[in-house]
Amino acid sequence: MTNSDSAAVSATALPKTAVPLGIADPVASARAELKAALAAIEIKGNVPRRLEKASARAAVKARRFADRNPMGAVAAAIALAAVVGSAVWVFARAASR
Repeated sequence: MTNSDSAAVSATALPKTAVPLGIADPVASARAELKAALAAIEIKGNVPRRLEKASARAAVKARRFADRNPMGAVAAAIALAAVVGSAVWVFARAASR
């Protein structure tokens, strides 16, 4: 592996929100900092994407729990259905008054 190959590998391993080291040009450094700041804002501010990732993580955890403890998963599903049903009943009753 040559120096240019290792630089390409390290550049691809660098997160989008990080500023690469060794930029001597102040303009290039400012551009890199701005690019990293905008990437961080985009990651932090993209709520639908964050919700999608969080729901995917929760689904993986739920599947893992169901694989380890099937009866517990059934009990949790019944409890969740009861809570949601009760909440719908309470809201419907409050709206009908």
